[in-house]
Amino acid sequence: MNSTADVSAAIVSDTVRPMADSARKPVDRRWRRFAGPCLRIAATVWFSAAAVGQLFFVTYVAIFYGRAAVAGRPELWNKVLHPGYVSGDTAGNLAVASHLLFAIIVTVGGIAQIVPAIRRNWPRFHRWNGRIYLLAAVIASIAGLYMIWARDSGGDLPSHIGISLSALLIMLSAGKAWRHAVARKFDLHRRWALRLFLVVNGGWFFRVGLMLWLVVNHGPAGFDPKTFTGPFISFLSFADYLLPLAVLQLYFSAQDSRAPGAQLAMAAGLSVLTVAMSVGIAAAGAMMWLPHM
Repeated sequence: MNSTADVSAAIVSDTVRPMADSARKPVDRRWRRFAGPCLRIAATVWFSAAAVGQLFFVTYVAIFYGRAAVAGRPELWNKVLHPGYVSGDTAGNLAVASHLLFAIIVTVGGIAQIVPAIRRNWPRFHRWNGRIYLLAAVIASIAGLYMIWARDSGGDLPSHIGISLSALLIMLSAGKAWRHAVARKFDLHRRWALRLFLVVNGGWFFRVGLMLWLVVNHGPAGFDPKTFTGPFISFLSFADYLLPLAVLQLYFSAQDSRAPGAQLAMAAGLSVLTVAMSVGIAAAGAMMWLPHM
Protein backbone atom coordinates (compact mmCIF):
# COMPACT_ATOMS: atom_id res chain seq x y z
CA MET A 1 0.00 0.00 0.00
CA ASN A 2 2.71 2.46 0.94
CA SER A 3 4.67 1.74 -2.22
CA THR A 4 1.54 2.33 -4.37
CA ALA A 5 0.86 5.61 -2.55
CA ASP A 6 4.45 6.72 -3.01
CA VAL A 7 4.32 5.97 -6.74
CA SER A 8 1.03 7.89 -7.09
CA ALA A 9 2.43 10.87 -5.21
CA ALA A 10 5.52 10.88 -7.39
CA ILE A 11 3.42 10.81 -10.56
CA VAL A 12 1.29 13.74 -9.33
CA SER A 13 4.37 15.69 -8.26
CA ASP A 14 6.13 15.15 -11.59
CA THR A 15 3.00 16.28 -13.41
CA VAL A 16 2.25 19.39 -11.33
CA ARG A 17 5.81 20.72 -10.94
CA PRO A 18 6.46 21.30 -14.68
CA MET A 19 3.08 23.03 -14.96
CA ALA A 20 3.94 25.37 -12.08
CA ASP A 21 7.43 25.99 -13.45
CA SER A 22 6.10 26.77 -16.92
CA ALA A 23 3.61 29.24 -15.41
CA ARG A 24 6.34 30.89 -13.33
CA LYS A 25 8.98 31.27 -16.05
CA PRO A 26 7.09 33.78 -18.25
CA VAL A 27 6.43 35.93 -15.16
CA ASP A 28 10.12 35.77 -14.16
CA ARG A 29 11.20 36.69 -17.68
CA ARG A 30 8.83 39.66 -17.74
CA TRP A 31 10.20 40.93 -14.41
CA ARG A 32 13.78 40.49 -15.64
CA ARG A 33 13.02 42.41 -18.82
CA PHE A 34 11.51 45.20 -16.69
CA ALA A 35 14.01 45.27 -13.80
CA GLY A 36 17.20 45.48 -15.85
CA PRO A 37 16.19 48.62 -17.81
CA CYS A 38 14.87 50.22 -14.61
CA LEU A 39 18.27 49.80 -12.96
CA ARG A 40 20.10 51.18 -16.00
CA ILE A 41 17.76 54.18 -16.23
CA ALA A 42 18.12 54.93 -12.51
CA ALA A 43 21.92 54.76 -12.78
CA THR A 44 21.90 57.00 -15.87
CA VAL A 45 19.69 59.59 -14.19
CA TRP A 46 21.92 59.57 -11.09
CA PHE A 47 25.06 60.04 -13.18
CA SER A 48 23.44 62.80 -15.25
CA ALA A 49 22.47 64.72 -12.11
CA ALA A 50 25.95 64.23 -10.63
CA ALA A 51 27.62 65.35 -13.87
CA VAL A 52 25.54 68.54 -14.00
CA GLY A 53 26.39 69.27 -10.37
CA GLN A 54 30.09 68.60 -10.88
CA LEU A 55 30.25 70.81 -13.99
CA PHE A 56 28.48 73.53 -12.00
CA PHE A 57 31.12 73.22 -9.27
CA VAL A 58 34.09 73.13 -11.63
CA THR A 59 32.76 76.20 -13.48
CA TYR A 60 32.70 78.06 -10.17
CA VAL A 61 36.27 76.93 -9.38
CA ALA A 62 37.53 78.01 -12.81
CA ILE A 63 35.80 81.39 -12.72
CA PHE A 64 36.44 82.38 -9.11
CA TYR A 65 39.97 81.06 -8.59
CA GLY A 66 41.06 81.54 -12.19
CA ARG A 67 39.85 85.13 -12.37
CA ALA A 68 41.70 86.02 -9.16
CA ALA A 69 44.89 84.35 -10.42
CA VAL A 70 44.76 86.06 -13.83
CA ALA A 71 44.17 89.41 -12.13
CA GLY A 72 47.26 88.84 -9.98
CA ARG A 73 45.20 88.82 -6.78
CA PRO A 74 45.39 85.24 -5.45
CA GLU A 75 44.71 86.59 -1.95
CA LEU A 76 41.04 86.71 -3.00
CA TRP A 77 41.07 82.92 -2.69
CA ASN A 78 40.97 83.43 1.07
CA LYS A 79 37.34 84.54 0.84
CA VAL A 80 36.26 80.92 0.50
CA LEU A 81 39.37 78.82 1.18
CA HIS A 82 41.36 78.71 4.43
CA PRO A 83 44.21 78.96 4.03
CA GLY A 84 44.17 79.82 0.35
CA TYR A 85 46.99 82.15 -0.54
CA VAL A 86 49.68 82.83 2.08
CA SER A 87 52.29 85.45 1.23
CA GLY A 88 55.79 83.96 1.21
CA ASP A 89 54.61 80.33 1.35
CA THR A 90 55.68 79.33 -2.16
CA ALA A 91 55.36 75.58 -1.62
CA GLY A 92 51.95 75.88 0.01
CA ASN A 93 50.60 78.25 -2.63
CA LEU A 94 51.89 75.95 -5.37
CA ALA A 95 50.15 73.01 -3.70
CA VAL A 96 46.85 74.93 -3.59
CA ALA A 97 47.16 76.03 -7.22
CA SER A 98 48.05 72.47 -8.33
CA HIS A 99 45.16 71.01 -6.36
CA LEU A 100 42.69 73.44 -7.95
CA LEU A 101 44.03 73.04 -11.49
CA PHE A 102 44.16 69.26 -11.41
CA ALA A 103 40.75 69.14 -9.69
CA ILE A 104 39.31 70.84 -12.78
CA ILE A 105 41.07 68.36 -15.08
CA VAL A 106 39.93 65.40 -12.98
CA THR A 107 36.31 66.55 -12.83
CA VAL A 108 35.89 67.19 -16.57
CA GLY A 109 38.06 64.23 -17.58
CA GLY A 110 36.29 61.89 -15.17
CA ILE A 111 32.87 62.69 -16.60
CA ALA A 112 34.18 62.09 -20.13
CA GLN A 113 35.62 58.73 -19.06
CA ILE A 114 32.30 57.49 -17.72
CA VAL A 115 30.09 58.39 -20.72
CA PRO A 116 29.63 55.12 -22.69
CA ALA A 117 29.20 56.87 -26.07
CA ILE A 118 32.60 58.56 -25.77
CA ARG A 119 34.28 55.33 -24.72
CA ARG A 120 32.63 53.43 -27.57
CA ASN A 121 33.02 55.93 -30.41
CA TRP A 122 36.36 57.53 -29.53
CA PRO A 123 38.48 54.77 -27.95
CA ARG A 124 41.77 56.57 -28.59
CA PHE A 125 40.51 59.68 -26.80
CA HIS A 126 39.27 57.46 -23.97
CA ARG A 127 42.73 55.91 -23.56
CA TRP A 128 44.66 59.19 -23.60
CA ASN A 129 42.10 61.01 -21.47
CA GLY A 130 42.28 58.09 -19.03
CA ARG A 131 46.05 58.43 -18.70
CA ILE A 132 45.77 62.17 -18.03
CA TYR A 133 42.89 61.56 -15.64
CA LEU A 134 44.80 59.01 -13.58
CA LEU A 135 47.91 61.21 -13.38
CA ALA A 136 45.88 64.31 -12.47
CA ALA A 137 44.00 62.41 -9.76
CA VAL A 138 47.25 61.28 -8.13
CA ILE A 139 48.83 64.75 -8.30
CA ALA A 140 45.70 66.42 -6.89
CA SER A 141 45.58 63.93 -4.00
CA ILE A 142 49.27 64.48 -3.16
CA ALA A 143 48.74 68.25 -3.20
CA GLY A 144 45.70 67.79 -0.98
CA LEU A 145 47.74 65.78 1.53
CA TYR A 146 50.32 68.58 1.67
CA MET A 147 47.57 71.17 2.23
CA ILE A 148 46.07 69.13 5.08
CA TRP A 149 49.22 68.24 7.01
CA ALA A 150 51.71 71.02 6.20
CA ARG A 151 49.34 73.96 6.56
CA ASP A 152 46.92 75.14 9.23
CA SER A 153 43.90 74.20 7.15
CA GLY A 154 41.39 74.07 10.01
CA GLY A 155 39.29 71.11 11.01
CA ASP A 156 40.24 68.46 13.53
CA LEU A 157 42.26 65.23 13.50
CA PRO A 158 39.37 62.92 12.45
CA SER A 159 38.63 65.08 9.40
CA HIS A 160 42.34 65.13 8.48
CA ILE A 161 42.48 61.34 8.75
CA GLY A 162 39.32 60.99 6.64
CA ILE A 163 40.73 63.19 3.88
CA SER A 164 44.08 61.39 4.01
CA LEU A 165 42.39 58.01 3.67
CA SER A 166 40.53 59.26 0.60
CA ALA A 167 43.85 60.32 -0.96
CA LEU A 168 45.26 56.84 -0.38
CA LEU A 169 42.15 55.25 -1.89
CA ILE A 170 42.51 57.51 -4.94
CA MET A 171 46.04 56.23 -5.49
CA LEU A 172 44.95 52.62 -4.94
CA SER A 173 41.99 52.91 -7.31
CA ALA A 174 44.08 54.67 -9.96
CA GLY A 175 46.71 51.93 -9.79
CA LYS A 176 44.12 49.15 -10.01
CA ALA A 177 42.29 50.80 -12.91
CA TRP A 178 45.58 51.21 -14.80
CA ARG A 179 46.78 47.66 -14.12
CA HIS A 180 43.51 46.05 -15.27
CA ALA A 181 43.41 48.23 -18.40
CA VAL A 182 46.94 47.17 -19.35
CA ALA A 183 46.00 43.53 -18.72
CA ARG A 184 42.87 44.07 -20.89
CA LYS A 185 40.61 42.96 -18.05
CA PHE A 186 38.10 45.59 -19.02
CA ASP A 187 35.30 44.59 -16.66
CA LEU A 188 37.61 44.90 -13.65
CA HIS A 189 39.07 48.10 -15.14
CA ARG A 190 35.58 49.59 -15.43
CA ARG A 191 34.74 48.78 -11.83
CA TRP A 192 37.93 50.29 -10.44
CA ALA A 193 37.51 53.34 -12.70
CA LEU A 194 34.04 53.86 -11.23
CA ARG A 195 35.45 53.55 -7.71
CA LEU A 196 38.11 56.11 -8.60
CA PHE A 197 35.45 58.45 -10.02
CA LEU A 198 33.54 58.38 -6.73
CA VAL A 199 36.53 58.75 -4.40
CA VAL A 200 38.15 61.50 -6.44
CA ASN A 201 34.90 63.47 -6.16
CA GLY A 202 34.83 63.13 -2.38
CA GLY A 203 35.32 66.89 -1.94
CA TRP A 204 32.30 67.53 -4.15
CA PHE A 205 30.21 64.96 -2.26
CA PHE A 206 31.31 66.64 0.99
CA ARG A 207 29.94 70.02 -0.14
CA VAL A 208 26.72 68.56 -1.51
CA GLY A 209 26.19 66.45 1.63
CA LEU A 210 26.90 69.40 3.91
CA MET A 211 24.42 71.64 2.13
CA LEU A 212 21.77 68.90 2.14
CA TRP A 213 22.33 68.54 5.90
CA LEU A 214 21.91 72.31 6.39
CA VAL A 215 18.69 72.31 4.38
CA VAL A 216 17.22 69.36 6.29
CA ASN A 217 18.16 70.85 9.69
CA HIS A 218 17.42 74.47 8.73
CA GLY A 219 20.94 75.46 9.73
CA PRO A 220 24.10 74.05 11.33
CA ALA A 221 23.59 70.94 13.45
CA GLY A 222 26.20 68.61 14.89
CA PHE A 223 29.13 70.95 14.26
CA ASP A 224 30.48 74.40 15.08
CA PRO A 225 30.38 76.58 11.94
CA LYS A 226 33.14 78.85 13.28
CA THR A 227 35.75 76.15 13.89
CA PHE A 228 34.18 73.76 11.37
CA THR A 229 34.57 70.87 13.79
CA GLY A 230 32.10 68.49 15.38
CA PRO A 231 30.74 64.97 15.08
CA PHE A 232 28.91 65.57 11.80
CA ILE A 233 32.00 67.02 10.09
CA SER A 234 34.05 64.06 11.34
CA PHE A 235 31.39 61.68 10.01
CA LEU A 236 31.13 63.44 6.65
CA SER A 237 34.92 63.43 6.19
CA PHE A 238 34.66 59.65 5.83
CA ALA A 239 31.11 59.28 4.50
CA ASP A 240 31.68 61.55 1.49
CA TYR A 241 33.51 58.70 -0.26
CA LEU A 242 32.80 55.55 1.79
CA LEU A 243 29.02 55.91 1.40
CA PRO A 244 29.18 56.29 -2.42
CA LEU A 245 31.57 53.32 -2.57
CA ALA A 246 29.12 51.21 -0.54
CA VAL A 247 26.24 52.17 -2.84
CA LEU A 248 28.38 51.31 -5.88
CA GLN A 249 29.15 47.89 -4.44
CA LEU A 250 25.43 47.27 -3.92
CA TYR A 251 24.88 48.32 -7.53
CA PHE A 252 27.49 45.81 -8.72
CA SER A 253 25.83 43.09 -6.63
CA ALA A 254 22.41 43.88 -8.11
CA GLN A 255 23.88 43.75 -11.61
CA ASP A 256 25.62 40.44 -10.98
CA SER A 257 22.68 38.73 -9.28
CA ARG A 258 20.27 39.58 -12.12
CA ALA A 259 17.50 39.02 -9.56
CA PRO A 260 14.56 41.29 -10.46
CA GLY A 261 13.82 42.10 -6.82
CA ALA A 262 17.39 43.17 -6.11
CA GLN A 263 17.58 45.26 -9.28
CA LEU A 264 14.27 47.02 -8.62
CA ALA A 265 15.26 47.73 -5.01
CA MET A 266 18.59 49.16 -6.19
CA ALA A 267 16.82 51.29 -8.80
CA ALA A 268 14.47 52.65 -6.13
CA GLY A 269 17.39 53.39 -3.80
CA LEU A 270 19.29 55.21 -6.55
CA SER A 271 16.20 57.27 -7.32
CA VAL A 272 15.91 58.39 -3.69
CA LEU A 273 19.63 59.22 -3.59
CA THR A 274 19.32 61.20 -6.84
CA VAL A 275 16.58 63.37 -5.33
CA ALA A 276 18.60 63.96 -2.14
CA MET A 277 21.75 64.72 -4.12
CA SER A 278 19.86 67.16 -6.36
CA VAL A 279 18.63 69.07 -3.32
CA GLY A 280 22.22 69.32 -2.06
CA ILE A 281 23.45 70.47 -5.48
CA ALA A 282 20.78 73.17 -5.71
CA ALA A 283 21.58 74.40 -2.19
CA ALA A 284 25.34 74.41 -2.83
CA GLY A 285 24.85 76.25 -6.09
CA ALA A 286 22.61 78.91 -4.57
CA MET A 287 24.61 79.49 -1.38
CA MET A 288 28.21 78.55 -2.17
CA TRP A 289 28.96 78.74 -5.90
CA LEU A 290 26.75 81.29 -7.66
CA PRO A 291 27.54 84.17 -5.24
CA HIS A 292 31.23 83.97 -6.21
CA MET A 293 30.82 83.57 -9.97
